[in-house]
Amino acid sequence: MFTNTRRRFIQYMALAGVGSRTLFQTGDARAALFEAKESVGLGDPWPEMTYRKLGKTGFNGSRLVFGCGAALSKQPRDELLHTAFDHGVNVFDVGYSDYYDDAEKNLAPFLKQKRDDIFLISKAPIPAGIEFDETLDMSTAKQAAKGWLKELDRSLKTLQVEHVDAYYQMAGNNVSVIANEEVYAAFESAKAAGKVSHLGVSTHQNAENVLKTMIDTDWYSLVQIAVTPGGWYDWNDRTILPGSPPMKDIKPLFDKARESGIGMIGMKAGRYLAGRRFLGWGNPDAFDKYYDAKIAKASLSQFQRSYAFVLAHGLDAVNADMQNLQHLKENHIATATSQDYFDIA
Repeated sequence: MFTNTRRRFIQYMALAGVGSRTLFQTGDARAALFEAKESVGLGDPWPEMTYRKLGKTGFNGSRLVFGCGAALSKQPRDELLHTAFDHGVNVFDVGYSDYYDDAEKNLAPFLKQKRDDIFLISKAPIPAGIEFDETLDMSTAKQAAKGWLKELDRSLKTLQVEHVDAYYQMAGNNVSVIANEEVYAAFESAKAAGKVSHLGVSTHQNAENVLKTMIDTDWYSLVQIAVTPGGWYDWNDRTILPGSPPMKDIKPLFDKARESGIGMIGMKAGRYLAGRRFLGWGNPDAFDKYYDAKIAKASLSQFQRSYAFVLAHGLDAVNADMQNLQHLKENHIATATSQDYFDIA
């Protein structure tokens, strides 16, 4: 009895300590209580992560990608990164400092310990200064390619590594840039120098045309694309792109991309559900009409359902912004168990 009482007392003291620290750091009482319970072993067990080969990279990547941009932009979060890694997450995505502030800098300590065990992605836009429907001319392409490589060098220095596994064209919405030989030659030069192995694109806009162009070039190993169960995500309006087919009808294009060797990573799968925070509303039921009875009755949140759905309809992994342990575990559960709710591979 004394032993059990003493053990319980120690648990409560640890719970109070972790909860107070997290509350002070985040101001989120719910997240603080969640992290406190996890820290003393009172949380539910984590399911085993599932994996998928990421296109031509050949890497067996976790179906949950840790998006480091927002989580690490202002402060280090080593405990969150290590918790993700310990539970099977082995793909970490970050980006250049002009957009993500100190994210690369704050990822560096984690990389010193785990670099050989993970797939590391960074990204920067091609500085071409053109709209998505304009055409990149040759002289601009040469300068833009040099600028993009300069950002790669800056990222390597900030991350304190000599090599990233993949480097993306960030916000890559222009098909003339995607298919530009000067830009591709710049990537090949960086690859030959041992700075990067694989080329990718990350885009929220003009995604269908971008993906078709990527397939045609046969240059790309990865794409990170904004899509929801209801169809393409509209970055400008933070909603579903008007006129978009639902994701189940886009799946043949995703299958074709995967067959061509492009690893498919999704983002913004559930963003529309949250609505616009400053207006105080959301769209929690927006995707219900796309779900069958099995996923609808699953003991998952609406956000978890959206992740499980996109993984079952053409994506290899989803990139999630996880700023606390509660978000990490919720997304981990959704991605690790998505195959339990669908017959589609």
